[in-house]
Amino acid sequence: MTAILHKLSPQQVRERLDAGLAVLVDIREPDEFARSHIKGAQSQPLSVWEKAHLSVDPDADVIFTCRSGMRTAGACDRLAVRVSGDAFVLDGGLNAWEKAGLPLETNADAPLEIMRQVQIAAGSLVLIGVLLGFFVAPAWFGLSAFVGAGLTFAGATGFCGMARLLMLMPWNRVKAA
Repeated sequence: MTAILHKLSPQQVRERLDAGLAVLVDIREPDEFARSHIKGAQSQPLSVWEKAHLSVDPDADVIFTCRSGMRTAGACDRLAVRVSGDAFVLDGGLNAWEKAGLPLETNADAPLEIMRQVQIAAGSLVLIGVLLGFFVAPAWFGLSAFVGAGLTFAGATGFCGMARLLMLMPWNRVKAA
């Protein structure tokens, strides 16, 4: 059986939240949530979804969201099964919410999301490897190949060594209060 998440526009979600009729569940990772989220949203990362305890008033509508709506659409079976009754999704995710001019709670001091840092680092290394390969010595093409192999391994296994290294960087460490 395929579960269905009913789509709601940002305005519909806002109305339900303002009326106290709904709970918004953000399924992005904690580093993404820390950077920006909708006020009052519960953080329940999809990566630990089966272990998470979703505490929601049974009379409230449960509305799921992510950055663009892709994660919620891809995981609708996993999400909807945890809700008694109908489940909903913010159509277009936080991107649509922001585009509609609705407020987001943001923390400019929070580091960029780890996956964005991986994309920036990997892309930069590949570009540097190609440029050095053309202008310095062909052996530098090996840098691009190494990064490509690492990304392939990360996609196949779910383990990203570059992400692990980036998490250790000083800008990604939790600051003491």
